[in-house]
Amino acid sequence: MKSESKKTATAQPEAEPLPTQPPVNEPDPQQRELAEQKDAFMHLAADFENFKRRSRQESDARATAQKEGFIVELLPVIDNLERALVSGAAPGAPEFRQGVEMTLQQLRRLLQQHGVECDEITGRPFDPRQHEALCQRHDPDQAHQTILEVFQRGYRRGAKVIRPAKVVVNDLASANPEQHAR
Repeated sequence: MKSESKKTATAQPEAEPLPTQPPVNEPDPQQRELAEQKDAFMHLAADFENFKRRSRQESDARATAQKEGFIVELLPVIDNLERALVSGAAPGAPEFRQGVEMTLQQLRRLLQQHGVECDEITGRPFDPRQHEALCQRHDPDQAHQTILEVFQRGYRRGAKVIRPAKVVVNDLASANPEQHAR
C-alpha cells in the first residue's frame, strides 16, 4: 500500500482541460476580421497601383499633346525660312543666306530629336492619309496618282501625321492635260 500511496503522491496534478475550440466550419472572429482587413488592404494596394498607372499615362498624354502643339506652331517658321531661301532674297548678302540655312538646319535637327520627320515625297504615290492634294496636273512621263510637286512639306511623328503635305498630283485619267484646281 505504501507503494500505491507513493505513486499517487508523486502523480502530477490533473491538467486543466484545454479551452474548447470553435467548430471547424465556423472561423474564429479574430481570424475572420484579419482576413477581411487583409482583403481590404490588397484591394487598396491594387487600386493605388492602377491610379499610379493611369496618372502616369495621363501625364504622358498631356506632355505629348503639349509637345505636338508646340511643333505645329513651329512649322510655319520653318516654312518661312524655306521660302526665304527659295526666293533668293538679298542676293548681295551671302552671309544672310548662310545664316538662314544654318537656322533652318538647326530647327530640322531639333524636330528630328523629338521624333518629327519630313520625307521627300516627290515622285511617290499619293496617299490621302498623309497628303493633301491642292491640284492635279497631267504628266504622261509619270505614273497615275504620283506626286509631281510639293507646295508645303508634311510632317509626321512616328505614324501620326502632324501636318499633311500639300501637293500636286498626276492625273492621267483626265481628258484635259491642263492644270485644274480642286
